[in-house]
Amino acid sequence: MKDLKNILKVLPGSPGVYQFFDKDRNVIYVGKAKNLKNRVSSYFNKQQYENAKTKILVRKIEHIEYVVVNTEQDALLLENSLIKKFQPKYNIQLKDDKTYPWICIKKEPFPRVFSTRNVIKDGSDYFGPFTSVRVMNTMLDLFRQIYPLRTCNYKLTQDNIEEGKFKVCLEYHIGKCKGPCVGEEKEEDYDAYISEIKNILKGNVQSVIKRFKDYMQELSENYDFEEAQKVKLKIDHLNNFQTKSTIVNPKINNLDVITGVEDIQAAYVNYLRIINGAIIQAHTVEVKKKMNEPLEEIIAHSFLDLREKLNSNCKEVLVQKDLGVELEGLKFIVPQRGDKKTLLDLSLRNAKYYMLDQHKKSSLVDPNKNSNRILTTLQRDLNLKEMPLHIECFDNSNFQGTNAVAACVVFKNAKPSKKDYRHFNIKTVEGPDDFASMEEVVYRRYKRLVEEGQDLPQLIIIDGGKGQLSSALKSLEKLELRGKIAIVGIAKKLEEIFFPGDSLPIYIDKKSESLKLIQHLRNEAHRFGITHHRNKRSKSSLVSEITQIEGIGPSTYTQLIKSFKSIKGIKEASQEQLENSIGKSKAKLIYEYYHQKE
Repeated sequence: MKDLKNILKVLPGSPGVYQFFDKDRNVIYVGKAKNLKNRVSSYFNKQQYENAKTKILVRKIEHIEYVVVNTEQDALLLENSLIKKFQPKYNIQLKDDKTYPWICIKKEPFPRVFSTRNVIKDGSDYFGPFTSVRVMNTMLDLFRQIYPLRTCNYKLTQDNIEEGKFKVCLEYHIGKCKGPCVGEEKEEDYDAYISEIKNILKGNVQSVIKRFKDYMQELSENYDFEEAQKVKLKIDHLNNFQTKSTIVNPKINNLDVITGVEDIQAAYVNYLRIINGAIIQAHTVEVKKKMNEPLEEIIAHSFLDLREKLNSNCKEVLVQKDLGVELEGLKFIVPQRGDKKTLLDLSLRNAKYYMLDQHKKSSLVDPNKNSNRILTTLQRDLNLKEMPLHIECFDNSNFQGTNAVAACVVFKNAKPSKKDYRHFNIKTVEGPDDFASMEEVVYRRYKRLVEEGQDLPQLIIIDGGKGQLSSALKSLEKLELRGKIAIVGIAKKLEEIFFPGDSLPIYIDKKSESLKLIQHLRNEAHRFGITHHRNKRSKSSLVSEITQIEGIGPSTYTQLIKSFKSIKGIKEASQEQLENSIGKSKAKLIYEYYHQKE
């Protein structure tokens, strides 16, 4: 620790990159900073950390090294390079170790066009990489439909062709190749095909279509309609390809789009590369979180990796929000409307679909994985000591102070456990007193669980603000359970979360899975309580209507319901039918009551 204090004292206030080492001198974290002294010192000045992993990281730091750079941009690039080199335990890592295919145009006479995963620096042109093999194969098929390219591996030097070393193959006989191996095709004509293929691969499809249209017009004017029809087919192939690719204004040229979404464990970053309004590359990666990094930081790191891996040289990047980084020669834009906003929304939608797809796959492998993720988020947001696998939520219901009831719903593993739901009729409270009613039902609920030796929940949610929460706390104190069970209150209007002893609420992100779970519990408790309350009110009004007749009590009412099934059945029964059920005297009272009423 003395060594660390000495390093902290001499840290410069300049941009740079810092590395944390453990006792075995392994790099466990790499970070960048606008001000090295302030950033590194902040790790050791905090009493409370944003998450438990940061606390663990700080405990493991035994040595610090740093590199001073000129600008924040240099710091970002160096940080990215060091993370790739050392792959520290506490830094984010792209879950993307694939090798991607490229389309190679070989540097040779009469160049071949083929796919490869090995990029060799021999002067050949490589286009890609393609994150979808299907898209790459579609491109190669398009070239073969339009151009008579050779597929052989012959070394077609001028000397070999003149010496007659080769013979034509089947591709020549079926019209797919013009026989450059036997001197039947000029090299400049073949190179013209290659030039057009390069234009298509660069996204400049329109220029190729225009050349074909001019050539078709020329053929038509010379009455060579058969050849003109062949050119028209080529134009149709290109138009069909461009229709499938173009999604916005073709004038939007040479830009990248990078967006991301996140859950508690990972972020999902989508990258699109746009040339002339067409998506020529699209890729989504999963990035595992290590230190609860903000989404903007993850997107910035992912962009640098994807830009390098996918060979982008664009000058403009569309982003969903300011990433907080500056890179020389690059312009980051947050579009608000128009075609660029359409592109941004498309990228964001792809990231969301990818995240949902990964969640579905995880659910098939581990059905509880989604529940664990949601509960981990809730544990973090409410700063709970343990994961709330068992949650109970209470809600009161009454109508003008009458028929007061309460409901308790139970969720286990973030899902409703309906067999454990409970209704409560309020017994000790008169009038509309929600606070006293809440105190009663919480006391009754947990007194019983304690006496029966049943499992207690890890979290109690009270539907209401500070008043209801305080009332529930009184019951937990009587039962000596305060501090043993976490308890919060949720106020309906602003979705404020109240904690015991804290007058100020917290606000959970409206899109957070943990808030959605709390709302689900609250809404389910309200639904369950209201249903019971309505049934009780209905039953109470029906019972009171008959039992208010002098001489008719609850037992007579029960007998009538058994015989006639409903109040309507009792009203419509004849006096003789009533006599058969409850006797002459009581039958006469009920019959006269309803018929006089009519």
